[in-house]
Amino acid sequence: MSRVQLALNVADLDAAIDFYRKLFDVEPAKVRPGYANFAIAEPPLKLVLIENPEGRGQGTAGALNHLGVEVESPDEVRRATDRLRGVGLDPEVQESTTCCYAVQDKAWVDDPDRAPWEVYTVLADASEQTDLGCSTETCQPVGLVAGQGRSCC
Repeated sequence: MSRVQLALNVADLDAAIDFYRKLFDVEPAKVRPGYANFAIAEPPLKLVLIENPEGRGQGTAGALNHLGVEVESPDEVRRATDRLRGVGLDPEVQESTTCCYAVQDKAWVDDPDRAPWEVYTVLADASEQTDLGCSTETCQPVGLVAGQGRSCC
């Protein structure tokens, strides 16, 4: 089985473990001092958390823009939204949002270090990206704190 590995610096390992346990509804595969990993079956992902006292407190690190899980239908976005609300993550919901040249339904949550995550589905192609402050040349983040807008891609 192939899967993507995503390694993140986190300021508070315990808070990050708690967040990702809730986000993906799975327990960590390994926890060691300053380190944890999750072997996530759906979506296929190896998530590695590395405790770093500097963390990512600004919501991004280097080239990180945001992170996402693409699902197949609006019903799956709604189920994910309900599950995230049920575990206290308070998702920001966007329906029929046009960005990244697609119309999408999505729900956003921020991890403890303010890295934005979206659960989304593509409803249709779009000839341009219009919402959430995206430029037509590139997608740029627009205030990564909940309630201040989101990057669209």
